[in-house]
Amino acid sequence: MENKNSFGNFSNNDKNNNTPKKKFNFFWIYGILAIIFIGSTFIGGVKTAEDIDKGKLITLLKDKDVDKIDLVNGEVAEIYLNRNGLNKYFPNHKPGSFGQTPNYTLRIASVERFEQDLETAQEGFENPIYSTVIKRHNWGAEIVSWVLPLVLIVGFWFLIIRMMGRNGGPGGGGNVFNIGKSQAKLYDNDSDVKVTFKDVAGLEEAKEEVMEVVDFLKNPKRYTRLGGKIPKGVLLVGPPGTGKTLLAKSVAGEANVPFFSISGSDFVEMFVGVGASRVRDLFKQAKEKSPSIIFIDEIDAIGRARGKSPMSGGNDERESTLNQLLTEMDGFGTNSGVIVIAATNRADILDKALMRAGRFDRQIYVELPDLIGRKEIFEVHMRKLKLADDVNIEFMAKQTPGFSGADIANVCNEAALIAARRNKESIEKQDFLDAIDRIVGGLEKKNKVITDSEKKVIAFHEAGHATTSWLLEFAHPLVKVTIVPRGKALGAAWYLPNERQITTKEQMYHEMIATLGGRAAEQIIFGRISTGALSDLEKVTKQAMAMVAYYGLDEKIGNRSYYDSTGQQDYSLTKPFSEKTAEIIDEQVSKLIESAYQEALRILSENIEGLKQLANKLIDKEVVFGDDLEMIFGKRPWVKEEIGFNKRKQQPTDDEQKSDTNVENNDNVSEDKNTEDKNSDNNN
Repeated sequence: MENKNSFGNFSNNDKNNNTPKKKFNFFWIYGILAIIFIGSTFIGGVKTAEDIDKGKLITLLKDKDVDKIDLVNGEVAEIYLNRNGLNKYFPNHKPGSFGQTPNYTLRIASVERFEQDLETAQEGFENPIYSTVIKRHNWGAEIVSWVLPLVLIVGFWFLIIRMMGRNGGPGGGGNVFNIGKSQAKLYDNDSDVKVTFKDVAGLEEAKEEVMEVVDFLKNPKRYTRLGGKIPKGVLLVGPPGTGKTLLAKSVAGEANVPFFSISGSDFVEMFVGVGASRVRDLFKQAKEKSPSIIFIDEIDAIGRARGKSPMSGGNDERESTLNQLLTEMDGFGTNSGVIVIAATNRADILDKALMRAGRFDRQIYVELPDLIGRKEIFEVHMRKLKLADDVNIEFMAKQTPGFSGADIANVCNEAALIAARRNKESIEKQDFLDAIDRIVGGLEKKNKVITDSEKKVIAFHEAGHATTSWLLEFAHPLVKVTIVPRGKALGAAWYLPNERQITTKEQMYHEMIATLGGRAAEQIIFGRISTGALSDLEKVTKQAMAMVAYYGLDEKIGNRSYYDSTGQQDYSLTKPFSEKTAEIIDEQVSKLIESAYQEALRILSENIEGLKQLANKLIDKEVVFGDDLEMIFGKRPWVKEEIGFNKRKQQPTDDEQKSDTNVENNDNVSEDKNTEDKNSDNNN
């Protein structure tokens, strides 16, 4: 086993000594326990006597072949034959074996009944044989009977602790006394960390902040000569999949100092005091190897604000761990040369004492990448892919607004799988588009049974979405609309939203009208509505509530917001407004939604012929693009340039049309990614 010094380098003596040291195998203990368990069954001597029944004993007594009977512990009768009996039943017995060992044994149920049977069998005999009561102790068997279970329990306990230690549990490699030791993994010069800042794309501002910390560790005099101090902590905050952990990996690959990586959940155990002990041990190791970096992933597991848990007493161990972390980061003890980097996507629930300057001096927001960032991320993930000539990275970046780095990596991988499934030699542009639809909308359900009447309702529903969005100024430009089931949706309309930082009241209102266009189309054409607008109603209700109660966009409520960014409102038993205000909010939300619905009815009624034409084309082809709407309704006068892939490819032949439909008929778009507004038909 190779030993390393405190800086992770191999010593000269270890390099020259290549003889492997023999380690004690813990499984020898299990083997010894098994042998003891098996051997305990044979303790008490080898069994030589033959078991007989009561009838055999009575025959022996009547023939006067019995020399004596020993009644051992009132349970077993040991029968010794005389010389006549030995010669009769054991003619080959060894000379001198008379009276040494019992020849027969008989198990009895009652001592009194056994003695009565003896008297009855020897009635009238001059010298009857009586039983002699003997107390006999098998010390070996008795000791094993209570020692062996205890040994097995202890051995099983050590086995469980060892297995937990192998899996990263509290056992610490089989040693129960290492339960309070840190579980952090150390990365140093000899570690296999190949991620560098070149592998991190789309996070330029965050990289600059982190690179400054790395530069301070490499060239400390550059900053200390002016009186500056190294930041004690850097907190990475952002949505899931934006690259927080990847940024920390790049720091481990670039810093050239000991890097300790641990998850926040590794501090919390069922044993009281383990979390605080592991925090102390972690910082002790980091100080010994300073300058060093500690990375705590998902710090919200232990950094949750104290006193806000709805379960009283349920977070005592977590709070003690947090208190120890606060003390180690900025307490009376010196902590020079140790930088703490943490990552979380729940910064709103972290304790204020943890967020203050002096502990986490810098908070770096790792946001979703913009158009340029997505292009750089695509370039990183496409390095190892075999691409066709028609793949345009800038085009793909435009098709994925709101995608995180993890989403883009998934798109590239899914496109490669789709191309391989189709036996292609390279990954084409259409494979990437199908991958986006597959990830966002779900798996295409080609064999789902839909009746003609349902298909017609779905077609008019989706045509209503497409028509209203096309005729509204602030609605998002249409990409395509389909009635092919995908995921939970029976149909969907794709839109490509503009990447804007703020939204006006008119823009949100137009989006609500377009969302309600599906239900409005059902009302106009069929005179009845269905449950297919479930997700539309959910989206509109949430958007109207946000406009009234959060953004202050309602005239009656005024410039007030009841949004709580701290998260304390979740644990409050009362609302931040009165019952009268709640009634006003409900009333204004209802008015806003009904106004948008009436506007959708008006727009579709005025353009009912175009609506029918678009729905019939959907029923015929199952998918239409933006240029189909342009042919029906004309160009949108307020749009200078359409963004997206709303221009279809060269018109295919009838044979190609059917196969092409299976590839390009894409459905519902997930609202959670904020990439494309979805108007899906979920049957309740």
